[in-house]
Amino acid sequence: MDVALRIAGTLPGKIGRNRLLAAGIAVVLSIALFGFVGRVFIDPERADVGGGGPSKPPAWMSGGQPGYFLGTDVQGRDVLADVILGTPGTMRVGIIAGALGILIATILGFTSAYYGGLWDNMVILATDVLMTVPALLILIIIISMVSGLSLEAMALFIALLAWPGPTRAIRSQVLIMRERAYIQVAKLNGMSDVKIIFKEMIPNLFPFLAAGFVGASAGAVLASIGLHALGLGPHQQPSLGLTIYWAIQFNALIRDMWWWWTAPIILIVGLFLGLFMISAGLDQIANPRLRTRV
Repeated sequence: MDVALRIAGTLPGKIGRNRLLAAGIAVVLSIALFGFVGRVFIDPERADVGGGGPSKPPAWMSGGQPGYFLGTDVQGRDVLADVILGTPGTMRVGIIAGALGILIATILGFTSAYYGGLWDNMVILATDVLMTVPALLILIIIISMVSGLSLEAMALFIALLAWPGPTRAIRSQVLIMRERAYIQVAKLNGMSDVKIIFKEMIPNLFPFLAAGFVGASAGAVLASIGLHALGLGPHQQPSLGLTIYWAIQFNALIRDMWWWWTAPIILIVGLFLGLFMISAGLDQIANPRLRTRV
């Protein structure tokens, strides 16, 4: 609880002083509100096959169907309703995979660097091996063998391969931190290893861990979109990746149905831009060399 209060007490002020971080949070929250609040104003049935006339351009264009602001796809689905319903699913994959990935990385990074020995060697070996193998290739092989896949299950599979990079970065930070004077003083005062990690180390590394979570979430979103584009993602739950998959399947680019693929791509680019600004802002807080710019 003390750790949470210390973090909560200092973070709002840092966010207010860091325009890059504040702008990134604003962008991501805007996209989240678009998905979560937008569904209140649309009929979910309009995102079903046959909800409107097929292949209709946006309502504000010649030949557009009234009430369908972003037009329809070849199966009559309302593109606006489709991307509104798909945005939370895409963000959910990123949050679940990013949180689990950074949790695994934090546990492995802290324990291996702090205690060292055989456990440290095993963690280093595991991270080195997994980082030499393309994660997307492993995901393709695993997910292609799974039937009835859900977005949550896909997020779990992505999380299992999202920890090696952050683990190495966290381990290097802990190796430096454990030699600092205040850690040695805490040991001499009889503070247990668990208390040192949770009361001294984690609060000081929180911006770094938060940046790692943001990076892992962005990687998870990218992986989920790649899997969907290959036709390996779940088809029973809406997502931005699934919208792009159907646009590819029905040759939307060749058929000049730009409204079908433009909307999800704009949202994805905006989401990545917001996550990048958050990560860069947190890096400015965590990195002493960049603090003069905050």
